[in-house]
Amino acid sequence: MSFTTGKFSAACLQMRSTRSVERNIADFTSLAREAISKGATFLQSPEMSNLVERSRADLFAKISTEEADPFLAAARKLAAEAKVTIHLGSLAIREGEKIANRAFLIGPDGGLVARYDKLHLFDVDLPNGETWRESATYTAGACAVVAPVEGAKLGLGICYDLRFPYLFRALAEAGADILTAPACFTKQTGEAHWVVLQRARAIETGSFMISAAQGGTHEDGRETFGHSIIVDPWGRVLAEADDQPGVILAEIDLAKVADARGRIPTLKHTRAITVATVGEGAREAAE
Repeated sequence: MSFTTGKFSAACLQMRSTRSVERNIADFTSLAREAISKGATFLQSPEMSNLVERSRADLFAKISTEEADPFLAAARKLAAEAKVTIHLGSLAIREGEKIANRAFLIGPDGGLVARYDKLHLFDVDLPNGETWRESATYTAGACAVVAPVEGAKLGLGICYDLRFPYLFRALAEAGADILTAPACFTKQTGEAHWVVLQRARAIETGSFMISAAQGGTHEDGRETFGHSIIVDPWGRVLAEADDQPGVILAEIDLAKVADARGRIPTLKHTRAITVATVGEGAREAAE
């Protein structure tokens, strides 16, 4: 794959991952081949592509170490065969007594270009009674990652990371011109915040946002929002899915990054901030 012209076709593969790794591999492969047939040279899958499983015991029983993971192996084989780049939004990977929520960037030769473990874990209590404690099962990542993608630099994020703008600014300041937040966003929070957060991260940094998502009601009972999305550096939505499995595509024109950052150079205007906290007792007496 070559991006010598500064343009390429990107695809988000929207999935509804099941409790079967084998079925999810088949669904991913089908969507990937559809995207490739439509001209995509960069493909991204959602968070937890290999398994969506609420039961902690069943999750551990079904997943593998990175070296033995069949989903990763299938994606590497497909990337090499089709000569495309594949960004697995994340896989559940066994790491001792916990699980890594790990993204993989696979080059067009099938080699591993980069790995990224989700930094921010989703420990929340939602108004509808939903409770999530990712820290009980998953181990958080240690650092942010920027990786080369044939003429571009890709900043890696996963799902809940989207709510932490300092991460995406740091990625952009480190050279990323494409940012990502593939997700398994809940329906409740997605309806309220997904699109506006995607557009905000793009606008704040003058970057493309490419975020594939899980969508619909899953076998384990959870509901995810879907709406995989590709946003340009000016905040325009180039493509957006509904909540059904499928493929969306958009042209990534890297010249738009320079254009947006040239118009509003916020990355150049960053200042160190000192916060003064003023209490009631600090009020000056009136003369």
